[in-house]
Amino acid sequence: MPKDIKLAKNAGFCYGVKRAVETAKKLKAENPDRNVFVLGELIHNTQVIRELEALGIKTLTDIPEKGEGICVIRSHGESPEVIEKIKQAGFEPVDLTCPDVKKVQQKAVELAKEGYYVVIVGKSEHPEVIGIRANAALYTDKVVVASSVDKLKNLEHDLKSHKKIGVVVQTTQRITTLTPIVEYLTSIAKELHVENTICASTSKRQAEAKELAQNSDLMIVVGSKKSANTTHLAEILKGITTTIHIENDEELKNYDDLVQKSKKISITAGASTPQEVIEKVIKSL
Repeated sequence: MPKDIKLAKNAGFCYGVKRAVETAKKLKAENPDRNVFVLGELIHNTQVIRELEALGIKTLTDIPEKGEGICVIRSHGESPEVIEKIKQAGFEPVDLTCPDVKKVQQKAVELAKEGYYVVIVGKSEHPEVIGIRANAALYTDKVVVASSVDKLKNLEHDLKSHKKIGVVVQTTQRITTLTPIVEYLTSIAKELHVENTICASTSKRQAEAKELAQNSDLMIVVGSKKSANTTHLAEILKGITTTIHIENDEELKNYDDLVQKSKKISITAGASTPQEVIEKVIKSL
């Protein structure tokens, strides 16, 4: 059966990820004799991490007491305390936090300084959210991370008595997660300030994929299971059409029957999925 295969225009590396990967490679090329480390995985993609390791760029899970060389702050960002620790250990920090994430950190700090109760809409265990929270926590102890209204209902009394509530959002969140939280806070806050900090790349990617899904028998989302924006993409599309989330072309074999019987197949990919991984999937199809 002939197949109609479409690839989303906004698939693969976003600007923040591209910048982080290219700059890390450039740092190693310009400093061949120095150690180049990244604190945590530079991006949530195994292939890219392997490629960086092959170039001699190593991933650190913890900051050692003593170290030397360059230590890269990844695109998800870090807390000021962590950056200080990197310097104390003897590394030269290079900050590759995505500019959109930086913006959320700054907004959270502004709200905290202005006396708002800061609500971060996102997943509390995600590295980006940990960094945003740590930045805001330097200026207030009134910070909460919530991915649903339920989490906030437990703090209703505290939130109500605070009067001023400020909201920022993890850059890769879904608008459908933000909306009910804003509605709920509107009902209890005397003053509510919302900064919709979902990045443009995420919004565009989601909107385009939704449109493709409406005319597809099968949507294939390519990218790491650890990547928040990729997982959200798959969640959104599952509500529209049959959707599979795979990390690479190898995993496609598990869905042979599905691929065989689908006539219109569309592919999209997360912000940390390299172009060659997407191309291999298309080739396999």
